[in-house]
Amino acid sequence: MAALFRGYRNFLRRSNTHGDLVLISFRLMASKTPVGFVGVGNMGTPMARNLLKNGYPVIATDVFPESCKELQDLGAQVLDCPAEVAEKADRIITMLPSSPNVIEVYTGANGILSTIDPAVSKEMAVAAEKMGAVFMDAPVSGGVGAASMAKLTFMVGGVEEEFNAAQELLTCMGANVVYCGQVGSGQAAKICNNMMLAIGMIGTAETMNLGIRLGLDPKMLAKILNMSSGRCWSSDTYNPTPGVMEGVPSANNYQGGFGTTLMAKTPIPLGSMAHQIYRAMCARGYSNKDFSSVFQFLREDGV
Repeated sequence: MAALFRGYRNFLRRSNTHGDLVLISFRLMASKTPVGFVGVGNMGTPMARNLLKNGYPVIATDVFPESCKELQDLGAQVLDCPAEVAEKADRIITMLPSSPNVIEVYTGANGILSTIDPAVSKEMAVAAEKMGAVFMDAPVSGGVGAASMAKLTFMVGGVEEEFNAAQELLTCMGANVVYCGQVGSGQAAKICNNMMLAIGMIGTAETMNLGIRLGLDPKMLAKILNMSSGRCWSSDTYNPTPGVMEGVPSANNYQGGFGTTLMAKTPIPLGSMAHQIYRAMCARGYSNKDFSSVFQFLREDGV
């Protein structure tokens, strides 16, 4: 998830003991000024790489320093903690996997400011306003592939007058930047998208497993699905069946991508059932595998 706020450098110095999945802080500065990036893992690294390609100086940090090496080799400056980034960067982006990580980065002893849930987004907006800053949430969709190709979708919530300033930077990393409404609405849209994706991936995995049990070639089946009424993102862009597509987690033992633990946060009738399946996967050792490993999980259970 992304959040954005705009203020002055001394705002971040004062608030570096305060503080989602992505946060972007904007200050009243000209374009091409330094951009801080906290969290350069599977999603953060390609996003920061695209900022470098667009001429933005990047100042990066990560809890795992080795994650910063690629960006450092490309010219990014690497610092030890979020507070140090806040001191030097004119805008800050964070790409963090979970609420505990966010809380530490933004409210910890060496942190800044953010959230990953609509209610907390609103709280952070109020806190930012009190300190003379503007806060916006801007979660992303599209996965690692879209991040690498600068084709992410950003769902932005906040003060409409601030949207244009946010859009300039976000378009360096995404193909679609959509204004959703007040603070928290971006994250609300992201939650709805994730629920549909969570359900769709399980349906795709069940379908592919059924076809294989019926003796169908999985590549042929995927081709038919993708030219028929059953087509969806999970079948044509992120197929969960090993050997059907290249460049997706199913082609790499489900490494990288969107962790099953993250998808297990998504709940409502079908959504609740999907939630139970992803939680069961986590209990069976799938936590760190991409959520499309539900194909393998269901296959083990004979589904």
